[in-house]
Amino acid sequence: MAETYNGYCVKCKEKRDFEGEVAETNGRRMAKGTCPVCGTKMNRILGKA
Repeated sequence: MAETYNGYCVKCKEKRDFEGEVAETNGRRMAKGTCPVCGTKMNRILGKA
């Protein structure tokens, strides 16, 4: 189930909304997806829930 998240694209150097999946890396929840414009992988660290 993909949800929309707001993150920063390093390649485009802009904030963008991306669709991603929630994954847990090193004990932290992260949204992982791709930039809709350039296709670069994007991450966003989420708060504890």
